[in-house]
Amino acid sequence: MTEEINRIKKKIKKVLDKERYQHTLGVAYTACSMAMRYGENPDRLFLAGILHDCAKNIPNQEKYALCKKYKISLNETEKIAPYLLHSKLGAYLAEHTYGIKDMEVLNAVRYHTTGRPGMSRIEKIIFTADYIEPNRKNAPNLPEVRRLAFTDLDEAVVKILDDTLEYLESGSRPIDPMTRMTYEFYLDYLD
Repeated sequence: MTEEINRIKKKIKKVLDKERYQHTLGVAYTACSMAMRYGENPDRLFLAGILHDCAKNIPNQEKYALCKKYKISLNETEKIAPYLLHSKLGAYLAEHTYGIKDMEVLNAVRYHTTGRPGMSRIEKIIFTADYIEPNRKNAPNLPEVRRLAFTDLDEAVVKILDDTLEYLESGSRPIDPMTRMTYEFYLDYLD
């Protein structure tokens, strides 16, 4: 692990609560394993994993205020579902607070919650690692998704999106349009 990654890891530990930090480490190490499986640079994936929730523990009202301050555009769903804000805000903080210039790493942070059509492999790995990391216990179809994550990354992404949409629809929760667009894109892609 590079000095830069160690420096960022120490900073992240200070801004996340203990449970979120353990999740973050789980994502980072899972992403490293997936990086080796798919021929990506493990350091880049560890970095994206360690940063993916860097804005998660910021209180919701402060997230809104920071998005406004930094001119981060929000869609209608994000305005009513504050749990979605940490992705875009996190990407901004990754760049401007933690000094990350790697656009794929920034996009992995930005889209780890909703995904997006045409994700890079790094983005897909972080999206998937966030769902399957070892501290996750209650996600639907977890054993299947964990297997797919190392055998067919695109199938894993589709399964995660399918399960996420089903969960959100069953509870009448707001659905970010990007999640549905991503799901439809990858369904078409796999056909």
